[in-house]
Amino acid sequence: MKEIIAPLSKMLSAGEISSAELTEKYISAIEADNEKYNAYVSTTFDKARKAAETADKMIADGTATALTGIPMTLKDNICSDGDLTTCCSKILRGFRPYYDATAWTKLKAQGAVMLGKTNMDEFAMGSTSETSCYGAPLNPRNTAHVTGGSSGGVASAVCANIAAYGLGSDTGGSVRQPASFCGIVGLKPTYGAVSRYGLIAYGSSLDQIGVLSNSVKDAAIVFDSISGVDENDQTSVDFDFGNIADSLGKADVKGLKIGIAQEYFEGINDEIKTAIFDAVKFFEDNGAEIVDIKLPVLKQALPVYYIIACAEASSNLGRYDGIRYGYRAENFNDVEEMILKTRTEGFGDEVKRRIMLGTYVLSSGYYDAYYKKACLLRENIIADFEDIFNTCDIIIAPTAPNTAFPLNFKGASPVEMYLSDIATVPINITGVPAISVPVKNDSNGLPIGMQIIGRKFSEKTIMNAAYFFEKNGNVQVDNFEGGVLL
Repeated sequence: MKEIIAPLSKMLSAGEISSAELTEKYISAIEADNEKYNAYVSTTFDKARKAAETADKMIADGTATALTGIPMTLKDNICSDGDLTTCCSKILRGFRPYYDATAWTKLKAQGAVMLGKTNMDEFAMGSTSETSCYGAPLNPRNTAHVTGGSSGGVASAVCANIAAYGLGSDTGGSVRQPASFCGIVGLKPTYGAVSRYGLIAYGSSLDQIGVLSNSVKDAAIVFDSISGVDENDQTSVDFDFGNIADSLGKADVKGLKIGIAQEYFEGINDEIKTAIFDAVKFFEDNGAEIVDIKLPVLKQALPVYYIIACAEASSNLGRYDGIRYGYRAENFNDVEEMILKTRTEGFGDEVKRRIMLGTYVLSSGYYDAYYKKACLLRENIIADFEDIFNTCDIIIAPTAPNTAFPLNFKGASPVEMYLSDIATVPINITGVPAISVPVKNDSNGLPIGMQIIGRKFSEKTIMNAAYFFEKNGNVQVDNFEGGVLL
């Protein structure tokens, strides 16, 4: 995969192009291509032009960083002061926050240029981004297929080169799965490594801001810039990751212990299995040690995830009532009816389904049977992963059991669609980091993603392994030839 950020930064530093000129190229590409992909749901071009001017001054006075002047995008659930941020839901129609998310504050301070907000599943609830009130974003690899979800608009924009990189959120795979479907890189950091302040909550104990990019090096550059403790997020952690981007390529994988759990491959498409095992063989041929591991708790992960995620969603989404901000029903007789009608009209079907599931498992008589039991099982899953990482350094697994669904594919039931998260949700339950990297295309030309998983705060380890594979592993997915690619 071709790096985008470092080459653009080099061109900017050398004066081969200005940030103002580069930004205009991205704006032109969005104007030309966004109708085709439906990646952006709102744009901030005027602000982008002003930010580009500031970036050019930073470059001129020698205060630039690798991200200065580089145009990027935010998922539509990451707040930026004064910009439309709707979670792609009718109930947040017209909402403009009055503050910046910490991750965006850090990027903005480095002269990043935001082009706009990108499409997503409503309130990040979905695996295809088709629950968006703006309609589904489309997969640039094949526009008859979905991008994955819920960060599908970011994945579409980055893949189509109408953003150099983007920030998404990952609650159960929402950065990694769309990265896999679109054939790009998706990094879900350790829980607490990146501040969640300014990320509109879905499941607070599971949500994590992550990076979507065209290469591992790009993901590392962005992660280095947004990670760190934040006084506005008490779950953020003060951990010294060092400069991961600079460490890439300085070590091989000799002696690296790679865990392979057969449970991760149950029910996985045969082409995906073959592709992942071929990648594992590549690591082994280059000196890595393959360790067979057992993770029977993976069978518990999906029900545990959906109980906890829906319970937290039920609580977090209680604030949307039509009183303080966003959409409000027009015809009602009293406050109670206004709230009822607002929520009925404002939320989509999938969001309502998850709120009702969450309310049910938290209700009297069911709390102990469902929510409390799920929390106890979560502790077992965390403990088992900690034990496994005493025997191996990383785990390799598929990112998803399938490649990108065709548009409007519903499966036999919502539960069947939930099963598409089987490989990604354990990472959010345990809070460990994982990165999805493209491996090859399937027989239909759709990308296959591989997930590299590490213990908490092992971003350097997983990104170095991913970088080694990207550079030496005969990756058969190229950058999509569209947009700005210079």
